[in-house]
Amino acid sequence: MAVFRALMLLMLVASGISFVLYATTGQMRYRRLGLTLLTWTLAAGFVFFAVLIAERLME
Repeated sequence: MAVFRALMLLMLVASGISFVLYATTGQMRYRRLGLTLLTWTLAAGFVFFAVLIAERLME
């Protein structure tokens, strides 16, 4: 659980850094990278919570 939280936090921070780099440099690759990281972070979060809900329902 702690590993997942740390990974999620790191992905969100990396996404934020990418958006800051996009805002300062104007290069589209940083925006694209930030959106990709944010998308994968949200997808991983949804899967994680779906597994938690499924575990609760099976008890």
